[in-house]
Parts: sequence; C-alpha cells; structure tokens
Amino acid sequence: MEWIKIGLAKGRLLEEEIKLLRNIGVDCSVLTSKSRQLVFEIPENNLQVVMLKAPDVPTYVEHGIVDMGIVGKDVLLEQEKQLYEVVDLRLGKCRLSVAGKDGDTMEGKKHLRVATKYPNIAKRYFAEKVQSVEIIKQEGSVELAPILGLSDVILDIVETGNTLRANGLIVMEDVMEISARLVLNKVSYKTKKDMVRKLIERINTEVDKQSFNV
Repeated sequence: MEWIKIGLAKGRLLEEEIKLLRNIGVDCSVLTSKSRQLVFEIPENNLQVVMLKAPDVPTYVEHGIVDMGIVGKDVLLEQEKQLYEVVDLRLGKCRLSVAGKDGDTMEGKKHLRVATKYPNIAKRYFAEKVQSVEIIKQEGSVELAPILGLSDVILDIVETGNTLRANGLIVMEDVMEISARLVLNKVSYKTKKDMVRKLIERINTEVDKQSFNV
C-alpha cells in the first residue's frame, strides 16, 4: 500500500488539525485516543499520521520523511525551508506582534534590545524599519524579558493578549497575521501527484466551506 504521510503539529493546533481531517472523511479515532504513540496508520484513507513538535514539521517535510504537514506561518517564515506552501488553512489565527511595558515607547530610540523566539523574523522586520537592534534569542516565557530588564521589547505570538496584560505589557506594533498552513514536499508533489492532489482538493473544499459559514 502506498501511503500519504502527513505531519501534524502537536500543541495548540492539534485539536483543530484533527477536526479538519475528520471533516474531510478521515477516521481520526486512533488520533483522539490517549496513546503516547507518535505514528498512526489509517489504512482506509491510505494515510500515515506523524505527531511532531511544530518547529520540526518543516524539516520532516523538506527531507521527505513526511509528504506534507500542517504548521503555523510563523514557523515557516522563521525557518525558510525548501517546500511548497499550498493552502492557508485559516486555523489557529493569531498575530505576531512587538510588545513592551505599558508606558514605554519605541519612538526615538536609536537602539533596541528585542527578545524573541523568532530571531530571523525579528532581524528582517527591524531591518525594514531601519532600526538598530540587538536580538536576544529566547525560549519559554518571553514576557519576562522586558519585565526583568533583559530587553526593551519582545516580538512574539499574541492570541488574546491576556498574558501581556497580566504582566503589564502592551502591544506596540502588529507585525503580521498568522495562521496554519498546509505544506508539501517538492518530490512528493511529483511522485505522488494524484494522491496528493486529491487530498489537497478535499482540504481546500473544507477550508472554503468553513470560511463561508463564518
């Protein structure tokens, strides 16, 4: 049997990813079990599902370990892997924003210290603004950086803004809107063209239907 292998990003997107697959007719019962298993086979749909950390999805797709994957646009922009971005799934919508302490401003500052999980995006963004910056790579709670004086501002994902407000921070600038994307390995597009095309068409139809119903 020839499989289509798809990588799903674990974490905040996973529930929506599984719902999308279920809505296009995939039997997702094995995916919703409490198993610690990371690779699942769904023979009736010729589908093999691999659970991955979001930053690993583009790497697995680029190297052809999986044929396609679902991951946030933020990860794609940060990593700039060689793959095809084929569908904006409009899932997990949020913003990538610059935030800092309430009452502070970036206006008139010749040099900024920026804490972020996205150093490449931050470098490009502030270069376009012709703003001198020191990028401080962070993992975990980026919000701590301006509070404790490690940075002037942060560049991070903002969903509701509740975490920022709870820590005395505000959004200073919105960088871009972010949502989940379906990405495709370049070789798989050629070698499994018919299978891949049919799955993409079903996903596209479902995304359009959900957008129409909003």
